[in-house]
Amino acid sequence: MPKNKLSRLRVLSLVFLLVGGIFAVKLFFLQLVNGEEYRAKADGQYAKPRGETFTRGTIYFTARPTSGESAGNRRVSAAALKDEYTLVINPAKLGDHDETYDALTAITPIGYADFSLRAEKVGDPHEEIATRLSAETAAAVRALKLPGVELIEEKARFYPGGTLAAHLLGFVGYDEGAPGELSGRYGLEKYYDAVLTRQDGPRFSSLLHQIFLGESETSSGNEEAGDIVTTIEPTVERSLEDELSTISELWRPAVTGGIIMDPRTGEIIAMGALPNFDPGGKKFNIEHLTNPLVERVYEMGSIMKPLTMSAGLDAKVVTPETTYYDRGSVILGDREIWNYDRRGRGVVSMQEVLNQSLNTGAIYVMQQLGKDRLKKYFQDFGLLSEKTGIDLPGELNGLSGNLDNGREVEYATASFGQGIAVTPIAVTAALSALANGGRLMRPFVVREIDYEEKATVETKPLMRRQAVSEAAASTTTKMLVQVVDKSILSGRERLAHYQVAAKTGTAQIRNPAGGYYTDRYLHSFFGYFPASNPRFSVFLYTVEPQGAQYASETLAKPFFNLAKFLLNYYQIPPDR
Repeated sequence: MPKNKLSRLRVLSLVFLLVGGIFAVKLFFLQLVNGEEYRAKADGQYAKPRGETFTRGTIYFTARPTSGESAGNRRVSAAALKDEYTLVINPAKLGDHDETYDALTAITPIGYADFSLRAEKVGDPHEEIATRLSAETAAAVRALKLPGVELIEEKARFYPGGTLAAHLLGFVGYDEGAPGELSGRYGLEKYYDAVLTRQDGPRFSSLLHQIFLGESETSSGNEEAGDIVTTIEPTVERSLEDELSTISELWRPAVTGGIIMDPRTGEIIAMGALPNFDPGGKKFNIEHLTNPLVERVYEMGSIMKPLTMSAGLDAKVVTPETTYYDRGSVILGDREIWNYDRRGRGVVSMQEVLNQSLNTGAIYVMQQLGKDRLKKYFQDFGLLSEKTGIDLPGELNGLSGNLDNGREVEYATASFGQGIAVTPIAVTAALSALANGGRLMRPFVVREIDYEEKATVETKPLMRRQAVSEAAASTTTKMLVQVVDKSILSGRERLAHYQVAAKTGTAQIRNPAGGYYTDRYLHSFFGYFPASNPRFSVFLYTVEPQGAQYASETLAKPFFNLAKFLLNYYQIPPDR
């Protein structure tokens, strides 16, 4: 054996003998010489940690600076840690049971029957009486100095915003695959679990390598550990969720949700859905935990028509002035497909196809394109067989298998948003390409990751592809501005000083038994503004609203409320 290795082994052996001797002496003094003193101190202990301290990285929102603040965005805690306490009694050391109960219940609610039952278990030194006590409550209990009463200190995940952005954040819970271990469940907590998870302290093996073997490994055990900073602006998120709450109160839908995105970058500024949940509270309905904006697909209806129109414009098979004869329906094989109101308009232009949301007009554009080209454009918009790549778990592909059979009728219904199903995030990204010169961006919700052991990594905007030409996107935008100015609610919501491009959608909901329900609808609304240089795209949808048939009834007002708020909040200059 080389002399240098033999010397290291001897040094290592000597160190172990020395450390072992020190531990033995220390143990002797602890147990025998000072044992009574330490036991007395332990009996009077009112707060102690529970095993290994739970620790986890922080998730931040990014808030726009308010007036009076220095320039630059500021971070607002969305998910952090806070001190919580568990109240424990040792029945064998408890004083008068009733007096103890009265003293404790004056500070925090405790059931008398449960307390009495636990207080009688004198053979068990650890009976939990109350959990998740605040630091203030714990301090009040500690001040009582009650014999046999302890407080166990622990760290807990805390969501200061309550239900705010719940689906996006997710929560921390016990891992089904590893009982007793906490991990991220749903949302960002799950997607970035490897980053948020902490392993405290340097690994012993690393220290040995560094000290005795001359190596420089000093990892803490999780080199990927860090905090994440989201793109979510909390004031905008609150405004979006307030509008969703109003929609739910008025129309009692099964689900409603919305997304606000910067179409230039793919940054998600706000994302919310109802019903939701409290990430820091009990979860009563597992169906409410999944994020429907990413993890569910829907037939979206007429908000898909601008994509079909932009494809026709890009391929130069139509212009806004191109006309066709609308008989009210189109017969394809054994199927007759009608306009929403079963009426014909005679000779109409492509502009009127969008203004009046004519199914027959979308079919006309599809026929001018041909089935293969329409399918290719929908693929380029990211709607058929790929995910957007958003940094959230559980994202689904679109469902478009019906197009594989090649039947023209399937392409006809797809042209106006029926027959194929997509996620809300996918249709938001696709339509936002029209606001971004035809460039399809990858949506994202994390702005940067602040690593503990390496440099901060910022998310860079990523263009997935050029879906249509800039010219086609610009022309479609101008057509959609006319839709707002003249057609949606007869132009009553038109903004005098801002151009807004938008389209409504009302889709029939598929019946699992076959066909479509005649009385159940999905309403959707998509728009972007200022249309000359779009800063925001907004998508809203609601499933099975009660008492309204068309999206203009349920979603137009919430959309324009958000548009006015965003233009004012970000102080966007007028564009007309």
